[in-house]
Amino acid sequence: MTTKSDIEKVLWSACDSFRGKIDSSRYKDYILTMLFVKYLSDVSKEKRAKYMEQYDGDEQRVERAMSRERFNITAESTFDYLYENRNELDIGVKINVALSKIEELNSGKLTNVFRAIDFNSQVDFGEVKEKNAILKNLLQDFAELDLRTSELGTSDIIGDAYEYMIAKFASDAGKKGGEFFTPSQVSELVSQLVEPKENERIYDPTCGSGGLLLKSYKKVQSGKAAVYGQEKNAQTWALCVMNMFLHGVDDAKIWNGDTLSNPQNIEDDKLMKFQCVVANPPFSLDKWDSGFLADAGLDAKGKRIEKMTASLDKWKRFELGVPPTSKGDYAFVLHMLNSLDDAGGRMAVILPHGVLFRGASEGKIRKQLVELNMLDAVIGLPANLFYGTGIPACVLVFKKGRTNDDVFFIDASGEGNYEKGKNQNLLRDSDIAKIVSTYKTRENVDKYAYKATREEIRENDYNLNIPRYVDTFEEEELVDIEEVKKNIADIETELAEVQKKMKGYLEELGL
Repeated sequence: MTTKSDIEKVLWSACDSFRGKIDSSRYKDYILTMLFVKYLSDVSKEKRAKYMEQYDGDEQRVERAMSRERFNITAESTFDYLYENRNELDIGVKINVALSKIEELNSGKLTNVFRAIDFNSQVDFGEVKEKNAILKNLLQDFAELDLRTSELGTSDIIGDAYEYMIAKFASDAGKKGGEFFTPSQVSELVSQLVEPKENERIYDPTCGSGGLLLKSYKKVQSGKAAVYGQEKNAQTWALCVMNMFLHGVDDAKIWNGDTLSNPQNIEDDKLMKFQCVVANPPFSLDKWDSGFLADAGLDAKGKRIEKMTASLDKWKRFELGVPPTSKGDYAFVLHMLNSLDDAGGRMAVILPHGVLFRGASEGKIRKQLVELNMLDAVIGLPANLFYGTGIPACVLVFKKGRTNDDVFFIDASGEGNYEKGKNQNLLRDSDIAKIVSTYKTRENVDKYAYKATREEIRENDYNLNIPRYVDTFEEEELVDIEEVKKNIADIETELAEVQKKMKGYLEELGL
């Protein structure tokens, strides 16, 4: 049997073929793409062998049966073919051709998924000799790995190994890692907060490699839920599409493009509505409005429009206010709220703490979100949970059609609410369970949770900074002055005795 550990070992070995030659933010794409091709090849090979036996070698019937399978792959696009040709001078070209053929044969699921990767890249691999040596090593690394369905044990192993490696690459990539991966335990928390249900639409407008979407989708045990996402970075978008495919979510709709200036969740010329929205958008994105301004044209005086206004957005998402150019957090929030189903839609978004108290246009937006009764909870998380930033973050939970008008605050950032790590802190299952159960009961918990009325929030001028509502101050124990005086006197007495003895010793020594 092939275990998750076996796959991880091969993937880690493949990394050695690239280290020192290509940055990890780039070589992850080559390694994970090769894993994807190996998986498709091995599964297809096993299916073909099964049909050959079933139909007594009748090639025509075998081909007809294979055409009805989940995906199609030709002999020249299999891993085995590429491995056999590993010593050819044009092996990079052959891999590119194989990928192109896989896209062509599976256009409904994998269109353009390999467009941002080039195994014949001189920029990444260097001259022919060096490039071929790297690609040969890569193919050899995967040659012994058996990814046939019968050898994997469970269907989740390959997908879980894929996500494991994405997490490893995110850790190695430092600041860049946060752009395509949300830590698994944080994704688990967010997915539990929105509670996806059967026949609902789940959406992530900044989906990265798809971990948040998959965690949410897996909460629907029957698998009867529709998955949607959008990702701006083409390489990360490709990782997400492959990630969905490897986890068996074939009908996921993952779009590529800027969610703010070019949202793809359009239906009947309106923004699609979703029952569950989850997201970890880039923190405080600078120049988030550049896509709008690039197409804004000229104003009435013939001058180029250089400031974002609500009127520049055809989807009318910024009628509650236009966030500052240097801070895109509320731009994503407003997009998501406008994409949230009006009849009980739930949304959980990970954001920096600045969204809770910054003023100006953000303060005005925050005030209206409270008054419109859409903000349901504010949950403070521990610091250093995310790749690329050590700052603490929070989760804002929104709901449409709320009957209560309070806002529930949880401060889960204190010691004892997470596990300290050497490089990164971790939310444990027990920490997640505590947050979720407290959120559901909505009962005050000393130094941990507080249910604030809207009037209290008004009195705080709509500042949502958690310490204003959850008092975590630990009173210091009162100092007994008389006891301190007595201790000092005892110490001075002991010191005098020691000095007296020391003087005697020195006199005996004639010093």
